[in-house]
Amino acid sequence: MAGLDITLRDGRSVHVRALGSDDEAEILQTFERLSDAARYMRFMRVVRSPDRERLRAMLASFPEAGIGIVATVPAADGIDIVGSAIAVFMAGRTSCEFAITVAGEFGGAGLATRLMTTLIEEARRRGLKQMEGLVLSQDQPMLRLARRLGFRIESEPGDPTVRVCRMTLAE
Repeated sequence: MAGLDITLRDGRSVHVRALGSDDEAEILQTFERLSDAARYMRFMRVVRSPDRERLRAMLASFPEAGIGIVATVPAADGIDIVGSAIAVFMAGRTSCEFAITVAGEFGGAGLATRLMTTLIEEARRRGLKQMEGLVLSQDQPMLRLARRLGFRIESEPGDPTVRVCRMTLAE
């Protein structure tokens, strides 16, 4: 995926590009800047510290095992990652599971929409047929976004706190 600069609804500009293995330190900084509530919404449980080994393994597996996209802005130490969207390929490589994170100060500016549409386009380009994600039922902004983008939203059998968002990418 080639990088591109986009202007958000509030006039701020971000650079959107593929996630790379050299982004580990910035991803860890992004995690530290997330509020407890944002971490809970993203991981669907209380997470106090990141699993560095799992992060390293995920970064090393991309792009073969999934798609990773980040939105960056200039910072004193180089860049800050202010949003990310990933899609991890499932067995058979015909479907994927997505996850998205947007820094609080960038919420409501259209960044999540741009990250998700870019992720969907890249998944289609790679020939995936379906995308799905688990979203907490209380995460209404994400559920509204998923609906707007065309995801079907269903209850997770046996867990009323979770919704499954599914989108057919290709027949």
